[in-house]
Amino acid sequence: MSDTLTSSPGLGPLLARGALLSPLKRPRPDAAVPATRLVLPGVRVDLARLAAYERVCGFATGADALPVTYPHVLGFPLAMRIMTGRSFPLPLLGLVHTSIEITRRSELAATAAYELAVHVAGLAPHRRGTEATVVTEARTEGSLVWESRSTYLARHGRRNQKNRDHTTDTPAAPHRPPDAKPLPALPSLAEWRLAGDVGRRYGAASGDRNPIHLSPLTARLFGFPRAIAHGMWTVARCLAAQQVDASVYVRAEFKAPVLLPGTVTYAADGGCFELRGGERVHLSGETRALSD
Repeated sequence: MSDTLTSSPGLGPLLARGALLSPLKRPRPDAAVPATRLVLPGVRVDLARLAAYERVCGFATGADALPVTYPHVLGFPLAMRIMTGRSFPLPLLGLVHTSIEITRRSELAATAAYELAVHVAGLAPHRRGTEATVVTEARTEGSLVWESRSTYLARHGRRNQKNRDHTTDTPAAPHRPPDAKPLPALPSLAEWRLAGDVGRRYGAASGDRNPIHLSPLTARLFGFPRAIAHGMWTVARCLAAQQVDASVYVRAEFKAPVLLPGTVTYAADGGCFELRGGERVHLSGETRALSD
């Protein structure tokens, strides 16, 4: 079932609705997910906001093509419309973006019009709770040119978590003999000092003004000692430092929050990349050129 919208939903009211409904939801992997597919046709890019996004993420400004991560920004309000609705079974509060896969079939012109569509592909058990997969698609002139699959984790309380640590809901790490040499670390290529306002700047450019990203005070309300960077900012910042093909597959896993202000190390080799803080890996990912 498709529901066509006439304008992009406002994120502020959606965040408020999601917070109010969160205490009423009890996540479980066998829950029903909304069947609605939200569609928003005729989307055009605000070039001033795009330039602000490019600056805060490290992309060159004024390019004819959109950054590979930017359609996520365009589609995020539609995803939030679904995830803050009563029929979405996972609570918004505490929901963690754990990974994203992006397939870009060709470069996307900054001046083109796009049809965006978002739906929930389903739920899956996770050793820490329940994970939802949200699919976003961008089309131009009827052709699918960009799509993503984001996973969002809702952790279960101790009562729901009981006996889940021994399930096989996530793939086990490949077996390595005790005497095997450690895998080589990706070489460090740059050190980035992150200002305390990165979350506010990215929030202004993307519209995602989640309180955990804005200030130490609002972040502490949710258990963080300081504001944290948006996960999508970390992957965009890494991809801005890479040479990404026009037709490309990207996968990134968000492993640990980046506290602001702070210092991180960007490491990469070929299509693989990481963002590290000391020995801690905040983000790991890869890019691959799509075959014709």
